[in-house]
Amino acid sequence: MPTMNTTDLNRKLATLEDRFNELQTLMAQPETATDPELLQRYGREYASLEDVVLAYQQLRETQRQLAEAQAMLDDGDAELQAMARDEIESLCVREEELLGKVQVALLPKDIMDDRDAIVTIQAGAGGDEAGLFAADLYRMYLRYADAHRWSVELLDENESGIGGYREVVFQVHGRGAYARMKYEGGTHRVQRVPATESQGRIHTSTAKVIVLPEAEEVEIEIRPEDIRVDVYRSTGHGGQSVNTTDSAVRITHLPTGLVVTCQDEKSQIKNKAKALGVLRSRLWDLEQQKRAAELGAARRSQVQMGDRSEKIRTYNFPQDRVTDHRINMTLHNLPRVLDGDLDPLIDALITSDQAEKLAASMEA
Repeated sequence: MPTMNTTDLNRKLATLEDRFNELQTLMAQPETATDPELLQRYGREYASLEDVVLAYQQLRETQRQLAEAQAMLDDGDAELQAMARDEIESLCVREEELLGKVQVALLPKDIMDDRDAIVTIQAGAGGDEAGLFAADLYRMYLRYADAHRWSVELLDENESGIGGYREVVFQVHGRGAYARMKYEGGTHRVQRVPATESQGRIHTSTAKVIVLPEAEEVEIEIRPEDIRVDVYRSTGHGGQSVNTTDSAVRITHLPTGLVVTCQDEKSQIKNKAKALGVLRSRLWDLEQQKRAAELGAARRSQVQMGDRSEKIRTYNFPQDRVTDHRINMTLHNLPRVLDGDLDPLIDALITSDQAEKLAASMEA
């Protein structure tokens, strides 16, 4: 990982530590304690600085110990010099780790990272097999969420009739859900012999995954006159009232043509609220794309055409491998990945992303 100029790094870290200490004092003031909004604002800023300041303090302590150990090398005692050399070796490794940690912590944070994630999986190329693969991805994300103690709320589903999905939309609730799930956005490709294939031929199918952060009402305003709300009878699974009442909701955003449906709840009011939440996130994403275009920034859209050539990851069953093409990383335990063990891939993607951002910040 690239290394930031030491003088600039120390200056930034010292400034952050001063602000961190100032916030501690401010939060202890009586006038702050009686102002919940101010206390919350200070608390959020304090929490955002805590990791980098603690790492900086550990780095300073490590550098102090390193200076003491290097001074011991000037001592005439051979035994002390040998001990100093061993200590210097381990302290240098520790210093390098902490330098990397504080540099990453200094990178601009995505303000949406702590939000819930709204995920859409759509069957792409491959017919019925693509729908089955979409269902496999949905189960994979359910297990991944469970491993992170996140909860999943189904918002809408459009089944293909053979156990697959044409489309499934769900929300992942939990701290940092979007921060990790956002790396799953793109076209996923599967290569395997379908159960319906009598000749044993390998088929290639795709599914698109779209990951958006939950947008709040204050960020995206939806005017009543800009939407058309239609209600209809649910066609999904459910109990007595799901298929007998007009509880499903379809919202059309007239200015953009975006259409969102929700039929998971028995209550029309609840379905409308959920559909508005999804619409708000999709409008937020459109706004982000517009801003990026205006700034001339290159933004790779997650919403692709679903063609086989447009892929971020391949799941190859005959070779028992999963390859993420963004970082050229291959794992040879496909069943484990489909069982929700995504952290090795996502951790590597995060590391690569951080390295790119750090390199960009050094060039700026």
